[in-house]
Amino acid sequence: MPTVDELQPRPDSSRLPQPGDVVRVRARRHLVADVAAPSRIGEQQTLVSLSCVDDDSQGTGLDVLWEREIDAEVIQESAWTDLGQRGFDPPQLFSAFLHSLRWNLVTSTNPRLFQSPYRAGIEVMAYQLEPLRKALLLPRVNLFIADDVGLGKTIEAGLIIRELLMRQKVKRVVVGSPASVLLQWRDELESRFGLTFVVLDREYVLRCRLDRGYGVNPWSTHTRFIISHSLLRDETYAGPLRDWLQTQGPGVLAEIFELTADFLKGYERTPRRTAKDKS
Repeated sequence: MPTVDELQPRPDSSRLPQPGDVVRVRARRHLVADVAAPSRIGEQQTLVSLSCVDDDSQGTGLDVLWEREIDAEVIQESAWTDLGQRGFDPPQLFSAFLHSLRWNLVTSTNPRLFQSPYRAGIEVMAYQLEPLRKALLLPRVNLFIADDVGLGKTIEAGLIIRELLMRQKVKRVVVGSPASVLLQWRDELESRFGLTFVVLDREYVLRCRLDRGYGVNPWSTHTRFIISHSLLRDETYAGPLRDWLQTQGPGVLAEIFELTADFLKGYERTPRRTAKDKS
């Protein structure tokens, strides 16, 4: 199998660029947009209009006098002739390489291809995939999971969080839950999905201030948190959370509620799954 160095394009500093060529100028790669010949014969002042193709400066325009540039080079196509002389890889080796690429590529454009169930240490029931299916079809994930006790709401929420993280649709996750199930959620998310969450409480905030200074925002010290509802209603914690959400990338806020019978009384909704449905 060819190495990375063998696949790198080869530079050529012996010829003038043409529109459409890829060149390296001033330690960056550019696409040649236009080439203007010198106005006088014998002058070495070919004006070349470039457009940067590097990720950190894509589309930035640049006009240079080609002959006056020290490191100007035309990047030729890869030397496929040299690679072809080495022959083909064995079918088993190429198949293993191809399957490894397919496994690591998460298709964010196809919501019917799940990845998280295969990366979790659990036995997934068919009905537990329904919230995940609905979440991937939504432009903005906003679900209310209200299954009965014992049917795996933690698993359903964990599958969604894991899938969104793998598809790089979110970077940060905040789980708000009653204080009674705080540690339970932390342990289950780590043991079943390999997701490490930090419990954000008064002790954690104090530890962050001792280590990093009083002005540190504790939400900026990690990407996945679990916090109790009582602290989440406290402006001391909610204010820095809003600042963190405004300055960082997309995230998920998952809230776990303990709904009482009085709250659900008279609430019109679709029938919930019960233990009978599970069997």
